[in-house]
Amino acid sequence: MGVSNNITACLNFLALLCTIPVIATGLWFASKQGAECAHLARWPVAILGGLLLLVALAGFVGAYWNRQGLLAAYLFAMAALITLLLALLVFAFAVTHGSGAYPVPGRAYREYRLEGFSAWLRGYVDDPRRWEGVRACLAASDTCRKLGMESAFFVAPEQFYQSDLSPLQSGCCKPPTACGYAYVSPAASPAADADCGAWSNDPRQLCYWCGSCKAGMLGTLRDQWRRANVALVAATVALVVVYVIGCSAFKNAQTEDLFRRYK
Repeated sequence: MGVSNNITACLNFLALLCTIPVIATGLWFASKQGAECAHLARWPVAILGGLLLLVALAGFVGAYWNRQGLLAAYLFAMAALITLLLALLVFAFAVTHGSGAYPVPGRAYREYRLEGFSAWLRGYVDDPRRWEGVRACLAASDTCRKLGMESAFFVAPEQFYQSDLSPLQSGCCKPPTACGYAYVSPAASPAADADCGAWSNDPRQLCYWCGSCKAGMLGTLRDQWRRANVALVAATVALVVVYVIGCSAFKNAQTEDLFRRYK
């Protein structure tokens, strides 16, 4: 195996390592709270990472055993997958630019409004049939149940008001502050917010039909995407650098083979 092929094999091994954060990010998406209810981008990242892994493995095999045809196919496929990864990142940053969160006086937690999110994300939860499935899933989950168990130990409303609530807990498990309801561990009893009429103390209802709950779901998905983008950006940069160097090594390997043939 020539020097250039050795370099190409090492580079493809590095590419293999670079795919691990992409796969791990996809699996992390699937395991996070809310992901089991919202199937938005649940597996595409992991699938893309798996494809990158297979292509990088093919490139490593092609370089190690000097299979120029396999290396050429690897370079073409890797370029296509990196392009898809870049497109996914651009799309993710574009649709998550707005947080939808706003502070509430006297509260440690934030509340969420649909108007603060991108039109594409709002369209995801505005579909009544899709939201019915998400709502039923949230009602069956332990998102609000856990908050209820924690709040049972509070002796004053201020303890609840100073809680660090997740977007889902803030949007789905309590009425909006604008409704002016009184705190009752953590239910409420009797405004200007449209969600006030949708609120119910029934644990099966709560605020699952509220716009704030939809916004809380989008807030959860947005936070997850923002965190995942850090790993995806790092992996993409590394893959691009390895790919560019790999293209140069591939050309050198072809030159070495040409010299050996006519030597």
